[in-house]
Amino acid sequence: MLDALRVLQDTVSGVDLPADVARQASLDIERLSGLLKPYQVAETLQAAGRTPGIGGRAHALLPVVHVDEADDNRLVGHVTFGRYYLGGFGTAHGGAIPLMFDEVMGRLSNAGGRPMARTAYLNVSFRAVTPIDVRLRVEVRHDREEGRKRYLTAALYDGETVTADATALFVTLRPGQR
Repeated sequence: MLDALRVLQDTVSGVDLPADVARQASLDIERLSGLLKPYQVAETLQAAGRTPGIGGRAHALLPVVHVDEADDNRLVGHVTFGRYYLGGFGTAHGGAIPLMFDEVMGRLSNAGGRPMARTAYLNVSFRAVTPIDVRLRVEVRHDREEGRKRYLTAALYDGETVTADATALFVTLRPGQR
């Protein structure tokens, strides 16, 4: 169902509908929302939570990063920004790239049995345009840990061209924090 929703998001992002088709689509979406609404559950149980094995944590907003190889300190994967993430002129929106970095760096920060941590800062540098509808490589490294602080770096590649890179600090939660 989530894959179908992502296809719908990409499709809706790229259409110019006549009024009658837009009205019918709106009615169909409202009908579908009504069908699903009775099945809402608590955050800890919803599909958009921390669902293992589903790219993007099953959250339709997040770009799906497919992990190709990973260990406790390194992750290599791939992502394709579809039309939903279009910023203009065939390139990904600048806000989608930090969103993707935060998600995948957070995954690595919390890997290997390390206690849960949250993003304290994320610094992204844009190096070249990031195209949509192109398979891109993402590499993430857990560089070091100092007390509760975890430092990570990441880069996004179109072929051998770095389109963006990031540094981040994640801080381990104290007991009782969420």
